[in-house]
Amino acid sequence: MPALFTGDTVKWVYSLYDRYMVGGAMPIQKLKLETIDPLKSAFFLERREMGIINVGGTASITVDGTVYTLNYKEALYLGAGNKEVYFESADKNKPACLYLNSAPAHKSFPNRKVTLADAITMEPGSPELSNARKINKLLVREVVETCQLQMGMTELKPGSVWNTMPPHTHNRRMEAYFYFEVPEKQAICHFMGKTDETRHIWMQNNEAVLSPSWSIHSAAGTANYTFIWGMAGENLDYGDMDSVTADQLK
Repeated sequence: MPALFTGDTVKWVYSLYDRYMVGGAMPIQKLKLETIDPLKSAFFLERREMGIINVGGTASITVDGTVYTLNYKEALYLGAGNKEVYFESADKNKPACLYLNSAPAHKSFPNRKVTLADAITMEPGSPELSNARKINKLLVREVVETCQLQMGMTELKPGSVWNTMPPHTHNRRMEAYFYFEVPEKQAICHFMGKTDETRHIWMQNNEAVLSPSWSIHSAAGTANYTFIWGMAGENLDYGDMDSVTADQLK
């Protein structure tokens, strides 16, 4: 999907993969989160939960009168039932870029801000295989209660270009990837599809891609980069994966 950030606009892509939604908000002036027609709801979070990760300047997010400050790479979970949500930038010359994921929710859980210091981390891969990376689990069940939404951030180590390699699928969950910190004139080659019939998409900075549950989701970049992953589906078990080895790919 194209770049998600346009000044004073909240953009959404509504998917039929587990009714998952991917969006972006870039407030120059104060922006209100409005419902959209496909939801048929009185307000956006009437039957939904939402995760927000800031990839721009400092943001101020007001949720039913409570104000949360979100710095670069900090996350905010909003539970179902919150009626009024406003996005603002602390500095209009350095606007916030709020990456948004949303999924249906069967009950309401408390709102919570989550920083990188709160995250559960793991560091898989190795420099020898060009896939050394740090995975920051931000909105996962061990950190914050959610219905089905999970979000986190993977930072590639210097010299490494591969993410989610070796790859996997998880037929119990779909997934979305959002790529950022991609240097100018560089790109990401994102791989998806069945393990025996893969396809690729060339992606630029601040672009996202949806992956159905039966598809792998992996990529290599022409330079170092960071990406945000979001998931929803049948369970909240991060480790519920069906792994394959690189030599099985076609």
